[in-house]
Amino acid sequence: MLNEFKAFIMRGNVLDLAVGVIIGASFGKIVTSLVDDIIMPPIGVIVGGIDFSGLYINLSGVEYSSLAAAREAKAAVIAYGSFINVMIQFMIVSFAVFLLIKAVNRVVKRTPVATGPTPTEKLLTEIRDTLQSK
Repeated sequence: MLNEFKAFIMRGNVLDLAVGVIIGASFGKIVTSLVDDIIMPPIGVIVGGIDFSGLYINLSGVEYSSLAAAREAKAAVIAYGSFINVMIQFMIVSFAVFLLIKAVNRVVKRTPVATGPTPTEKLLTEIRDTLQSK
C-alpha cells in the first residue's frame, strides 16, 4: 500500500497540482495584501474617507463603535465591507488568471493536425487524373 501511495504521489499530475495549490495560496495572500493595503485606501479616500473593511450592518440592536467590537461581542452583523474587499480580490485574481492563460496560449504553439485530402478532394483528383489519361 505504501508503494502504491508513493507511485500515486510521484505521478506528474499530483505534483503539478500540489505546486499549483501552494503557489495559489501564496498568490491569494499577495492579492489580499494588494487589495487591503494598496487598492482600497485610495478608493476609500476618493469616496469620502470610507474604510470598506469596517462597513457593517448591526443586526443585534446594540450599538458598537466598530466591526471589531461587534465581532468581539459576538453580535450578529452583516460585514458587507469585507464582502466588497473579497469581491475586488476575486476580480483581481480572475483578471490575473485570464492574463496568464492568454500568455500561455500565445506561447504554446498549436500544431496543426495533419489531415489527408477530404473525400471531395480525392474524388476531384480521380476525375482530373481520369480526364488527363484520355
